Amino acid sequence: MIEAQSLTKRYGRTTAVDDITFTVRPGAVTGFLGPNGAGKSTTMRMVVGLDRPSHGSVTVSGTPYGHLRAPLTEVGALLDAKAVHPGRTARQHLRTLAATHGIGTKRVNEVIELAGLGSVANKRVKGFSLGMGQRLGIAAALLGDPHTLILDEPVNGLDPEGVAWVRTLVKHLAREGRTVFLSSHLMSEMAVTADHLLVIGRGRIVADGPVQDVVARATRTTVRVRSPHATELAALLAGPDVTVDAVEAGLLEVHGPTAAAVGEVAAAARLVLHELTPVTGSLEDAYMNLTADVVEYRSGGTSTGTATGTATGTATGTDTTRTTATEVAR
Repeated sequence: MIEAQSLTKRYGRTTAVDDITFTVRPGAVTGFLGPNGAGKSTTMRMVVGLDRPSHGSVTVSGTPYGHLRAPLTEVGALLDAKAVHPGRTARQHLRTLAATHGIGTKRVNEVIELAGLGSVANKRVKGFSLGMGQRLGIAAALLGDPHTLILDEPVNGLDPEGVAWVRTLVKHLAREGRTVFLSSHLMSEMAVTADHLLVIGRGRIVADGPVQDVVARATRTTVRVRSPHATELAALLAGPDVTVDAVEAGLLEVHGPTAAAVGEVAAAARLVLHELTPVTGSLEDAYMNLTADVVEYRSGGTSTGTATGTATGTATGTDTTRTTATEVAR
């Protein structure tokens, strides 16, 4: 378990992490989301003792990282896959790490195979692709068979097979009762991997809860209704808490009431319906809504930009299983 209490980090006059309190519990994959400059990497660095908090505290299984007797066997972390001597082979790198904790060659061989590095284990790291470097970083994180795993952008540079491997791996580790804390810029991947979400913006936690709850709170309920009596139905549904959009002739999108409520109004008026579909918001939609006011670095706006794409995704019935990836930088 990772527990942060009033965790704060300042660099001069800049507050990177601002008095945040959260818990990452074992047995679940906790996703960490936030815009560029939000404080994700700084928070993870404080968890593993690479940055010292300006105020507050963070512990792993009740102990500050710096006080762990054998940290590699307690916490496995991937924060920078490039932090490897380029002249060493993958096997040499892992054996060097293992030697610091008395970990045997057998375990080194196990993580090499687990990470799919068998064919390149004796090649120098400087020749590795980005994806192979990520696999080596994950292998290093797993080396001590730790109870807590912290992965910053673990699928960066991986091909589809590698992305699926990471997804399966972290879910398996969580089912074993381990603590898994990871960040990713792929909303579609986080939607199918994470059980719980922490969303940070400008150093503050803006959402903390199960994925479904975060999405439900941050997106609107939409009901698609197709009917030859769409105009009449729209008039009957009109109200202070209801928004009705005419998408095309005979097709409405209703925001506010549930599909059951819309159906009851239509039935009471004896109006024929050809479609009545509840549409759930996506994680991407929820993320964009939650971070709209806390984006530190914003791209230039165009009529076909991110905001337009998100609104369109919601209106056309995109759900949490869509495969579109929105990039959210660290």
